[in-house]
Amino acid sequence: MPELDTDSTRQAVRPHHRFWPKRLPHALTPPATSLWHNLAVNAHRYPDKPALVFFDRTTSYRTLHNQAERLAAHLHAQGVGAGDRVILFMQNCPQWVVAHFAILRANAVVVPVNPMNRAEELKHYITDPDAKVAICAADLAGELLKANAELPEQDRLRHLVVSHYHDAMGPQAEMPGAWTDWLQTRHPLPAMPGGSVADWADALACTDEPPVHDRKPDDLAVLPYTSGTTGLPKGCMHTHGTIMHNAVAGCVWGNSTSETISLVVVPMFHITGMVVGMHAGLYIGATIVIMPRWDRDLAGRLISAWRVTNWSNIPTMVIDLLASPRFDQYDLSSLLFIGGGGAAMPQAVAQKLLDLYGLRYAEGYGLTETAAPSHNNPPDAPKQQCLGIPFMSVDARVVDPDTLKEMPVGEAGEIIIRGPSVFKGYWKRPDATEAAFVTFEGRQFFRSGDLGRVDEDGYFFITDRLKRMINASGFKVWPAEVEALMFKHPSIAEACVIATRDDYRGESVKAVVVLRQEARGQVSEQDIVDWCREHMAVYKAPKVVQFVDALPKSGSGKVMWRLLQEQEPA
Repeated sequence: MPELDTDSTRQAVRPHHRFWPKRLPHALTPPATSLWHNLAVNAHRYPDKPALVFFDRTTSYRTLHNQAERLAAHLHAQGVGAGDRVILFMQNCPQWVVAHFAILRANAVVVPVNPMNRAEELKHYITDPDAKVAICAADLAGELLKANAELPEQDRLRHLVVSHYHDAMGPQAEMPGAWTDWLQTRHPLPAMPGGSVADWADALACTDEPPVHDRKPDDLAVLPYTSGTTGLPKGCMHTHGTIMHNAVAGCVWGNSTSETISLVVVPMFHITGMVVGMHAGLYIGATIVIMPRWDRDLAGRLISAWRVTNWSNIPTMVIDLLASPRFDQYDLSSLLFIGGGGAAMPQAVAQKLLDLYGLRYAEGYGLTETAAPSHNNPPDAPKQQCLGIPFMSVDARVVDPDTLKEMPVGEAGEIIIRGPSVFKGYWKRPDATEAAFVTFEGRQFFRSGDLGRVDEDGYFFITDRLKRMINASGFKVWPAEVEALMFKHPSIAEACVIATRDDYRGESVKAVVVLRQEARGQVSEQDIVDWCREHMAVYKAPKVVQFVDALPKSGSGKVMWRLLQEQEPA
């Protein structure tokens, strides 16, 4: 496993430092404490302040701390020891936050799992981290137990804690009608052959003492899984220190204070929601307004009612909210910071935010391996459809993927990254860990696998995944560029560009398109093709356009272009 030198004093002055916010240092020294300490401190500082908001109910810092202590005691009583991995399997809710901090308080390691996973996928999340205990939502318990039952006895979970979303909601909760059964149904406590199951309330009633908390910055804290182009998902080893750095840096970068009120709808099982949403907010003593999943009108109501100041998101969420027929009923004037990543923000949408609210959408970039942001646009000087500049304490370069020579300004290459938020390697995968790092200028850098370029100001721009390039008769077409151009068409709501086989050119460009509601039936696929041929180089223009009602998206809201690409030959 590579040793990462994170001495910030060795950072050279880079071109982007000319645009660095004058209020900020280039690097910071995060607290030399565990992540649990952040909650414990703020429970003393702000005991009665709302830490969490979930529909019509608030959870104070004192209550959040006490519930996490009780659940940690329960986990300890069930044999969870230092360094043990515990699965956390539910949608965004207060119990997710309680469970996350309880696992850390018990000196154990959080294994956050996408609640969209099914039994066959869940087997890997039980066996790979050697998990014996899980905390899950009641509606997901059946799928987890089905996976568990199909495993060899020695590999199975031995204890499960089950919670209900509605236990964190009050009687006046106003929710989307389609969510009523999902959020309100009371599921019977399941049985787990060969193991035990505890109801959430019973687990929190534990009167035992939790263990002495002894975690240090270098101790493993979270094991989020990431998928590559091949093989099973790999666990990314993040310590208290790697997560702590970006939690603190995110607050400093976005001007957050204890009076910040943030909307967290990006899933917390995903590294961005976990670090930028939850950990950053609880480090600074902010109030976090939680959405269990995306609904544009619920988001509009919550921003208005709670006077939300900070909202990190996926650009598709902003596009959806602005397209709501009820948009004029919402008051977004409280927002001071809005930004996100996962996809480029269409220029037209960014301009609308600027015109309506004076908000400059600050795009960022990061991976599970970098604890979310490795790059961010300075809120003071953002560029549109840009990854931004290397984040606090981060050094990033663009190199030739084969020779590892640094690329000249404007030329595409692979983005490599080093800094205190970079993970410590892949769980049980020394081969993959070794392949993920390279030596550049005598120091270890993480290979992002993403192609990008740097402009003369030191700002980074994505070109695409290394494997997401379309070769049309020798012309290289980068799908992200074509998608950004297509967003300028007034009838297009969303577009995903993939390769399609072409007997003449080898590959041609295909666009899978979602039309705006008012354009459906009025605009044809050929109309889009003709428009594209008018607005971009002919080799970039989609030769084929396919209309769909919706694009497939991951649990974190990213368009699943690989799925569309894999389906294309059929």
